[in-house]
Amino acid sequence: MTTPLSIRPPWPRGARLLLTAGAALALAACGGGSHHFSFDTASRDLANQQVAADQIGLPTKGAAVTSVETPTAASGPQPPASIRANISIAPVDAAAPPIKMGLLLPKEWNGKVVMLGGGGYNGTIPSLYTYSAAPASQGPYPLLDQGYAVFASDSGHQAGAAGSRDGSFGTNDEAVANFSGAALKKVSDVADVLVTRFYGRKPGKRYFIGGSTGGREALAVAQKWPADWDGVVSWYPAWNAASLDLQFGRLSRAFAQPDAYPSLAQRKLLRQAAMARCDALDGIADGVVSNVAACNAQFDPATAQFEGKPLRCPSGGNENDGCLSDAMIAALHAYNTPITFGSPLGSGETQYPGFNVWGAELGETGTSPLQPTVTLLAMNTTAPASPAPLTAPYWAVFWDQWVRYFVTRDANFDSLSLDPQNPGPWAGRIQELTRLQDINSTDLSAFQKRGGKLLMAHGTADVLVSTRATAQYYERLVQTMGADTVKSFARYYEVPGYGHAASTAFNANWDSLKALDQWVSIGTAPAGQVVTDTAGVPGRTRPLCEYPGWPRYGGTGDANKAESFSCVAP
Repeated sequence: MTTPLSIRPPWPRGARLLLTAGAALALAACGGGSHHFSFDTASRDLANQQVAADQIGLPTKGAAVTSVETPTAASGPQPPASIRANISIAPVDAAAPPIKMGLLLPKEWNGKVVMLGGGGYNGTIPSLYTYSAAPASQGPYPLLDQGYAVFASDSGHQAGAAGSRDGSFGTNDEAVANFSGAALKKVSDVADVLVTRFYGRKPGKRYFIGGSTGGREALAVAQKWPADWDGVVSWYPAWNAASLDLQFGRLSRAFAQPDAYPSLAQRKLLRQAAMARCDALDGIADGVVSNVAACNAQFDPATAQFEGKPLRCPSGGNENDGCLSDAMIAALHAYNTPITFGSPLGSGETQYPGFNVWGAELGETGTSPLQPTVTLLAMNTTAPASPAPLTAPYWAVFWDQWVRYFVTRDANFDSLSLDPQNPGPWAGRIQELTRLQDINSTDLSAFQKRGGKLLMAHGTADVLVSTRATAQYYERLVQTMGADTVKSFARYYEVPGYGHAASTAFNANWDSLKALDQWVSIGTAPAGQVVTDTAGVPGRTRPLCEYPGWPRYGGTGDANKAESFSCVAP
């Protein structure tokens, strides 16, 4: 909860507190020169701030602080002393929506800033108090507690009732460009100006953290604006977003077929059968599939059995919740396999890989408080349709919105009629969107040469953004820059059992920001990193294995402790 800050006339700009020589030297050493920082004075001045268009690296009509607030909590621990600015960045196109952003400024600043990425189609400003991409349990205000100034935006449009699945802004070119990446530069530049004015010195380190769309945004800032960033954390990145949309279309069409959409009970049955076959392939049955490659090679729902009964319905039809129809098995096979394009897309992509479906959470009944989120971000509760209801799979709603607003710009268009592999008259528009939305380069040389560091991580049980796609990005990074160079500035980890943003099996918890800051600030590269489960078996730990490694149980020791596992290659 926040309360408005009462605005009083600013103190005279010429007023200064006399400093001792030692204090002046200390301020100069941290970049403040002779400037004396007064949090109260800076807070009062903040409400009147504007940022001119020529201070922003991409075209806008300037930015202005629209309101300021003092963060407070209605109950529980109160946040550290801070001030929040709400800011609007004016578009060039009068018909385009503004970019709304928030900037959180602590009284006790550590000299560093963190930009947080969004999710889905964005449309709302993320919480500025924590970083949602697998954060460490550090209380309700981990960023403020550490003294970071924090900022984030809605990426240039304001979502309606569909929230992060609302793609209706796609009818405006500037809004699409902002969502695709332009807003990142605009917001970053505005924040830099305001932070520098507020504290009287520029940030010493600038970090970006995001997951999903935010993970794509993290990779985008490192590639497009490397001079602006010292380090980025990219969780489960939708880096080739438009290519992923086309895979979403393939899945939507597959699961929209008669008898193809499995019930909650049938999804649970599928997961139980896969776990029975795959769980122990990592040396221990612990509710997590760690040897994912072996599972993908060995499990097939068409021939699998569970508790002595075939998973496939004997007739091939959708007989009951105790088996899977042939149509379901065919659609699940599509989920597990890549979509291939007849010719390269505008971004150069020729495919988008399948997902690690076997043993993953597709949404089912369950008592975990995380279950509704897990189900929402997977297959939800009703089959794909056009227009897609919000009860349809997350990816089906995403496809439906993309086709109707980004591609055809016809709200009445039947999204299921568009074949993503043979789009016919829409091929040119899709080429254009893939050039705009996909990251089409894995050359991070400029970022690496200036000392930038990159941490990437992805749960192997993600069924919304494919872990295999992230592995492809990393492999291309190595191919482009060389293994030794990549090792000098980047790490990629895969987390078995972790889904997209949340999981009831293994809900990953890792202080990626701490690992990043230590690498950037003092040169300590990540080593022996450990990830903690907060849901499946709360408190259990696993080693965070560098790709392509995975954690194998050694045969002895506490199965809930990371030291009982070792990272092995496939």
